[in-house]
Amino acid sequence: MSKLLMTLFLTSSLLSVSVFAQAKDYSKEVVKFLKDSIVKNPNIISLDVKVVDKKDLQRPEGWQAYIVSFSGKAKIGKDEKKISQSSIYFVKDGFIATELIDLKTGIKLNDTVSPKFKEEFYSRSNLLYGDENAAHKIALFSDPLCPFCRSFVPGALAYMKKYPQDFAVYYYHYPLEGLHPASPTVCRAAIYLELQGKKDSLLKMYDLKINARETNEQKILDVINDALDTKITRKDIHSIMVENAFNSDQKIANALLVNGTPTVYFDGQKDPTKNKYKSVKVH
Repeated sequence: MSKLLMTLFLTSSLLSVSVFAQAKDYSKEVVKFLKDSIVKNPNIISLDVKVVDKKDLQRPEGWQAYIVSFSGKAKIGKDEKKISQSSIYFVKDGFIATELIDLKTGIKLNDTVSPKFKEEFYSRSNLLYGDENAAHKIALFSDPLCPFCRSFVPGALAYMKKYPQDFAVYYYHYPLEGLHPASPTVCRAAIYLELQGKKDSLLKMYDLKINARETNEQKILDVINDALDTKITRKDIHSIMVENAFNSDQKIANALLVNGTPTVYFDGQKDPTKNKYKSVKVH
């Protein structure tokens, strides 16, 4: 299910600020309020709501950020689709808000709150370059058809690849399908090649001359095969191993509330600058 659609479900049931009974820890109240509000939508078949993390904000004082996960099923047209998404809610004195914005800076506090990058997310299958025991761990979520990614990722990866003892680089495919419909196919093709041990082929995906709005899988594969001198088929990119790896990356991205690319984590902490790796004294 698309994040946009899930957002529509939420906003159709919630006001920007709502109120419920006061409590010292609002976890139970947040879960009940959200679940009661969302299940009113007739398209919701089943829904599980959990608070997966809670953080006290330094500014504005007294507010708490609750990271909430949603899972279940919803009816989309005649089909049933799985729901899997996480969102942030802000709570203070019995009030809940979907967004807080600093009037002076215009910064959305939603962008400053990030779930913990769990150790279990550092999967060996996502290790692109470097020694897993390297001094620093870099986690990168990217879409090869994202213009910003194309200007940042190749250079960053090429640099860190040269220092395997300093950087363990973990790569997660996160196609922005709404903006680049061709991206999921490109990502699956990249995963297929990575599973064949051809990890450097990933960087070639960032140079593809392709229409990002293309939706025909075969046409997209034709461009990839021509550029990389490969013979990847539709059957290849939808194999169980490829689908499992692709879905795993999406699940991790959703758990971390990744909503744009490139998103970078440096030693488990989100790096808004995306450039902390440059401050490392390499060997």
